[in-house]
Amino acid sequence: MTQMATQTGTTPPPTLPRPGRDPRADICRGLALWMIVINHTPGNWLGGFTLKNFAFADATEAFVLLAGYAGAFAYAGQADRQGWAPAAAALVRRIAKLYVAHIFLLVVFTAQVGFSAATLDRATYLDELALDPFAEQPYRTLLEALLLRFQPHFLDILPLYIVLLGLLIPGLLLRGRPWWLLGISVALWLAVREAGFNLPRWQEGGWFFNPLAWQLLFVAGFQLGQAARGAPCVPMPPRSPWIAALALLVLAAGVFGMIVSEHLPDLLEVAPLWVSDFLASIDKTSLHPTRLASVLALAYLVAAYVPRDWGFLGSRWVWPFAAMGRHSLPVFCFGILLSFSARLMLEHGDDAAMQAIVNVFCFGALLAVAILADWARETVRPKPAAPQPLGTS
Repeated sequence: MTQMATQTGTTPPPTLPRPGRDPRADICRGLALWMIVINHTPGNWLGGFTLKNFAFADATEAFVLLAGYAGAFAYAGQADRQGWAPAAAALVRRIAKLYVAHIFLLVVFTAQVGFSAATLDRATYLDELALDPFAEQPYRTLLEALLLRFQPHFLDILPLYIVLLGLLIPGLLLRGRPWWLLGISVALWLAVREAGFNLPRWQEGGWFFNPLAWQLLFVAGFQLGQAARGAPCVPMPPRSPWIAALALLVLAAGVFGMIVSEHLPDLLEVAPLWVSDFLASIDKTSLHPTRLASVLALAYLVAAYVPRDWGFLGSRWVWPFAAMGRHSLPVFCFGILLSFSARLMLEHGDDAAMQAIVNVFCFGALLAVAILADWARETVRPKPAAPQPLGTS
């Protein structure tokens, strides 16, 4: 084909490189999944050491950014190779898979919490996790859950992901015009924050994670992925000590702000009023600029100063997180169920021994899910056909 193109005087279309999985993304995604389980377990001592305690961001921001990063490889890459329609069809299949997983998780989680509440006589479980509508209006609640308008606590991330992937379908049409894509995303984020618009949620106002605002973080991750695979993208900031210092300053401000707001309330009382007003205004629903800046600063430092081929990324110390990150959907779903079980165990006893048992059990269970998913993937993956001996037809 190349010879034909040369003879006819035409130039064949460029072929974009198809790099393998980025171990940094897998490891960071695995860490985010582990932090989500910890943060969803009340009374877990490790909850004081997760990202949300040291930055104006948490594991959810990291998860959404990395989802956009992976989307560039999985779907923009496919669109470049096969066209927009096959990539859009692949996105629809992925959305359907996420929707089924969300509904299945909702049913199992509701059964888990409801059975525990009835057995232990703890009706507060239903109230705390916003599952009490199932007891009051079960049929209407089920309908609203199918419409994604009813989202109990801890079960609002997959609906967010579903909408973000849905927005990526038309977004792929602009993958070759990154400034247009980013400009529309920023404009939508600003408009949503200014107007206070959100998708409706049954009985409780809008979605906890407003997809129309969080799409900006997803698009930022998408741009990072496009840059990593050599596709058209908004120019990435170069490796620079000045930019690194600015990123560290943003993260240091987050550390200071979280320490003051969570552990030094007396200092906050004597500080100027604007300080407390600012800290109180850092909302999560519409992705406050401070939260956006924090996660982007962290992403810059990792992308610029952690080499993709660093040997440590393949060591036994981090491979459990890489394994979890490769299978984020089953690990996330199982982690939600695991976090409530861990809560029940810690309510039985929360001394150091029980804390260790609970966290080792949870980590081991998540790793087992990842290993099983790895095994299943290798089992169903088609094997290359064996070469035929010379002389056979």
